[in-house]
Amino acid sequence: MANPLGSFGLKPVRHIDGSPWNGQTVKCYISALYGTALFVGDPVLLSPTLTEKESTGKYPTINASDGLSGSLIRGVITGFEATNRDSLVYSPALTEAYAYVCMDKDVVYEIRGDGGAALTAVVPGQNAVMIATSAGDTNYGTSGFDLDEGTTTSPDTTQGFSLHILALKNAEDNALGINAVYDVLLNTAELAAGRFLGITAA
Repeated sequence: MANPLGSFGLKPVRHIDGSPWNGQTVKCYISALYGTALFVGDPVLLSPTLTEKESTGKYPTINASDGLSGSLIRGVITGFEATNRDSLVYSPALTEAYAYVCMDKDVVYEIRGDGGAALTAVVPGQNAVMIATSAGDTNYGTSGFDLDEGTTTSPDTTQGFSLHILALKNAEDNALGINAVYDVLLNTAELAAGRFLGITAA
């Protein structure tokens, strides 16, 4: 049976030690000057642009991460703060907003493969990059990011790839083949090293 379709980006499901993810997140700021829409499941990093910074300094200011080889990821968007009854389920470009971001480096995420190739049982333990299959779903607010199964970059042992594949999601409707759902860790998490290269916005 073919795997279901549908991008959803990165979805936190548990910790690497098997304990449940408790839903803890960090409230982050998105500047009205930032020209990219953001969605639930998108990988993000700290904004390097001074004019975008939140004025009180109390909330990290985020931009999208492309999830490609060598790209740092600070965390993953899990939701947005609703400011009124007409608030959208995503953050449109050039719109001030607040997002909730999972920044725990030990969280395991689920992500769907993009359909680029049917991966085999050798893939657990390999690394992979992300691919933006779509811009994101403005009706449901979900990310358009997938795991690149080989459309542009096949999984392999490259250390700089953004995701580390732990295994296939253990579910009856999920099987080795195109569009499988994988359990992954952030392989280029900004907060994984323990000592950080500081970032100064310009």
